[in-house]
Amino acid sequence: MSAVWFFEDVNLFQMLCPHKVKTYKKEHAFLGYKKKDYIYFEEDSSNKIFLIEKGKVKIGYYNEDGEEVVKAILSKGELFGEKAILGEGKRDEFAQSLDNTTSICPIGVDTMYNLMKDNQSFSFKVYKFIGFKFKKLERRLQLLLFKDAKTRLKEFIDELCVDSGHSCKETGDTIITHHYTQSDIASLIGISRPTLNILLNELKEENYLDFYRKEIRLHKKAA
Repeated sequence: MSAVWFFEDVNLFQMLCPHKVKTYKKEHAFLGYKKKDYIYFEEDSSNKIFLIEKGKVKIGYYNEDGEEVVKAILSKGELFGEKAILGEGKRDEFAQSLDNTTSICPIGVDTMYNLMKDNQSFSFKVYKFIGFKFKKLERRLQLLLFKDAKTRLKEFIDELCVDSGHSCKETGDTIITHHYTQSDIASLIGISRPTLNILLNELKEENYLDFYRKEIRLHKKAA
């Protein structure tokens, strides 16, 4: 299901980005961001949604103790700030660039409404996408609240496996190619990077997986 949504998400970018729509092409421009630049802050006016042309974006918020809570790490083709479509007045999260060459397509809410009004099928896809994204976020928050660190890591890897895993015919292992750094993964599952490294090495010793910079190999019995 997640794999299907990945491709639908990319199609959303192709259909939605205003520079592809003649009516909006002349007045449209991409926005560039460097690493650690904020695209918006908590409490900012919620009057745009954003599509990622390239780069990575972190979505998160700060809890009552001032600690950062990471909700998602997004990459090329993905949509964020979508609660503006649902009537959100002010942001309840921040969005921050994680790359030096992040390029963002901003879309005003009124423009978005017009695009959705003119294409019922597209409108349905957008709302379905938002519903699916909320469901994934709810699942991640449940993991943070009710699961131990090792279980959170294994379930996060399982999710990656569904999204981007492919089978290796020679060994029967599953290869997961991903865009996350170890810091990204640690933030998403609510642990420190040293703890993540310890857990990954434990899973490696258990012959559960091997891990590399941008690849995880789930061994046959685990996959």
